[in-house]
Amino acid sequence: MAERVWLDVPFREKDEAKAAGARWDPGVKRWYAPRPGMTALERWAAQPDVPALLPGEDRGFGSGLFVDLVPKSCWFTNVRYCISERDWERVRRMLLGRAGHRCEVCQREEDREVRRWLEAHERWSFDWSARVQKLVRLICLCTDCHQATHYGLAQVRGQDAAAFEHLRAVTGWSEQDTQAHIEGAFEVWAQRSQVDWHLDLSMLTGAGIALAKPPAAATRTGIAIEELRAGRSQP
Repeated sequence: MAERVWLDVPFREKDEAKAAGARWDPGVKRWYAPRPGMTALERWAAQPDVPALLPGEDRGFGSGLFVDLVPKSCWFTNVRYCISERDWERVRRMLLGRAGHRCEVCQREEDREVRRWLEAHERWSFDWSARVQKLVRLICLCTDCHQATHYGLAQVRGQDAAAFEHLRAVTGWSEQDTQAHIEGAFEVWAQRSQVDWHLDLSMLTGAGIALAKPPAAATRTGIAIEELRAGRSQP
């Protein structure tokens, strides 16, 4: 059997890679070239793996399920928008692998039949005096936990009732406590949205991942509106 060669294929390019001869390993959840020397696949040649613990990462930071709203001034500054698609694939693969391909909150696996996926979410610290928004942790969440975390986006999509019930079920909170938590999260969001935060992604650059410049703060609200109108996901 010919030796397979692993590839880094962004999701958006999977059909193109498949047409060029790439194959998918469902167990490893990764694309590969079935034999060496396939020049049509060279553009997706694998880069070194991202370390399982990123430099300076605190994997105990922001554990559990809670509403974690992205300040309006920080929209489109998440990791997916700040690194290349190929590097995002490398980071995502590392994250899912170290989580054992389970949600790190509810411990459920991906289930295509009910459209439950595993997704990456960033945990940030906010230094008010320095106005620095620092990436502290990456966490693997299922679609339901991620939707509850981004409760504001769930409201925009008309999915807030489902997000509310999932948040309550996972945390064990009463309906009253869940509502109080959500209201408190929106108060924090309103305060943080008044600040143009400086982004600290040293956790990624320390792992050798190059950054792309995110959209200017003044343009992010307009971009988010257009993304939602087009039916795409807001960060």
